[in-house]
Amino acid sequence: MEVLQLLRLLLTTAMLGLSQTVNPFVAQQTPPDPCYDESGAPRRCIPEFVNAAFGKEVQASSTCGRPPTRHCNASDPRRAHPPAYLTDLNTASNMTCWRSETLHHSPQNVTLTLSLGKKFEVVYVSLQFCSPRPESTAILKSMDYGKTWVPYQYYSSQCRKIYGKPSKATVTKQNEQEALCTDGLTDLYPLTGGLIAFSTLDGRPSAQDFDSSPVLQDWVTATDIRVVFSRPHLLRELGSSRDVGEEEGATASTPYYYAVGELQVGGRCKCNGHAARCVKDKEQKLVCDCKHNTEGPECDRCKPFHYDRPWQRATAREANECLACNCNLHARRCRFNMELFKLSGRKSGGVCLNCRHNTAGRHCHYCKEGFYRDLSKAITDRKACKACDCHPVGAAGKTCNQTTGQCPCKDGVTGLTCNRCAKGYQQSRSPVAPCIKIPAINPTSLVTSTEAPADCDSYCKPAKGNYKINMKKYCKKDYVVQVNILEMETVANWAKFTINILSVYKCRDERVKRGDNFLWIHLKDLSCKCPKIQISKKYLVMGISENSTDRPGLMADKNSLVIQWRDAWTRRLRKLQRREKKGKCVKP
Repeated sequence: MEVLQLLRLLLTTAMLGLSQTVNPFVAQQTPPDPCYDESGAPRRCIPEFVNAAFGKEVQASSTCGRPPTRHCNASDPRRAHPPAYLTDLNTASNMTCWRSETLHHSPQNVTLTLSLGKKFEVVYVSLQFCSPRPESTAILKSMDYGKTWVPYQYYSSQCRKIYGKPSKATVTKQNEQEALCTDGLTDLYPLTGGLIAFSTLDGRPSAQDFDSSPVLQDWVTATDIRVVFSRPHLLRELGSSRDVGEEEGATASTPYYYAVGELQVGGRCKCNGHAARCVKDKEQKLVCDCKHNTEGPECDRCKPFHYDRPWQRATAREANECLACNCNLHARRCRFNMELFKLSGRKSGGVCLNCRHNTAGRHCHYCKEGFYRDLSKAITDRKACKACDCHPVGAAGKTCNQTTGQCPCKDGVTGLTCNRCAKGYQQSRSPVAPCIKIPAINPTSLVTSTEAPADCDSYCKPAKGNYKINMKKYCKKDYVVQVNILEMETVANWAKFTINILSVYKCRDERVKRGDNFLWIHLKDLSCKCPKIQISKKYLVMGISENSTDRPGLMADKNSLVIQWRDAWTRRLRKLQRREKKGKCVKP
């Protein structure tokens, strides 16, 4: 018993030393949320240290009493030795033991397989024997729920013969995941009550810097543990059968069995430093209660939309929480880009996907083509981007300035949306060049001094006077129209104005209708500014028709009434129009 107590003390010392030198297994106090400090900042958190084997089912390849024998009768509880005894609650006064069938041939393998239910970071595996410790034992682990197995540790007095391994091997950083074989203290173990205790990190060079060793982090990870007993200590090797005390009358050739009272797997639920506990999900599977914007059975990936930097295991110095992408509230999905992450000094690598609300860019931080920023609203506002609304004819494209909203205008066109002609330009009928430059023509310069009257005041006097519109004047004229002066050219002694007739209040010539037409004024009258006309202005024109094949359209002279248009006239002219239809006009 002194040897057994010594081994337990050594194992306990190893545990304590490990908890002090290996950060992932440091015991923590339990604040309201261990994954965050008092100020709410994230910090590494780990589940409590437990015996992961406790209460779990063990699959044994051989169990005494299956089928029942003289020594093992499953119907008699006093002689039952099921695998459940391996992981139940044991005390010093009540040690229940699993026992294999009697071994009739040697060597003979017996296997114990334990599923932990999820990934654990295993610190130790221990076996408390009710029989003599086997001469050869292998401990294996699986990281994929029993699909594949790798060796953890071998025990044998004949390491090279049984397992092909040297009994004394040195672990270096190059072979830290290599299983070792040791003969342990075979000769010092008692015939019953022996102990095997395997520490996963004992003697591994990187154990002192576990946080920075992905190799050892992988080495301690396991979902299943398997123990293979391949060679018992035969009675003839152990001495008299009286030492066994189990089977009276045993001889040196008596067959033997394996018996284990307790299988322990000490460790922590693997959560990569992002959870303080493990819980059961809806399917009753053990999963980490993940924090730091992580998810997955082991908190081994970032939650959706938290891809601004790559997932990392938490360390004592850095919680390495997953960060949300910055999409200014305009996107619900994003992805990670390593090149952008490196270019940012390893600070940000998130790229927003499917930006909404007419935004674009890596962070949905500018407006997409055809829209510009409304600086009166925050970039996070749903209406932060306004449509350019560039005029389909006046603009040279649909994309406007991102800051001002100014559309690219064609020559001679102006306005935020390119919807009007610039100063010195007039509208044309061409969609290619909707605004053309107004000819620099001075009507008076078109008339020579010999053509112009010596005294314009006396020449234009008949047209001077009262410009008030009344029924008498209305009735005397052949036409009364509202026009927009577009452009002018000279033909002989005449000024030919291209006009757009906007409204017809009276016209005796049925050919004169709304739309484009011509207005003819003699240069002599124009030079004296009777009438006075400017390009791109609207006028009320009241005049006498002249049927001339050389000058189709309307004609105005010094006796015509040409007044810049006022909207207030519309109602008066409609009234005069109605009175004319009622026969109120006096015949000239």
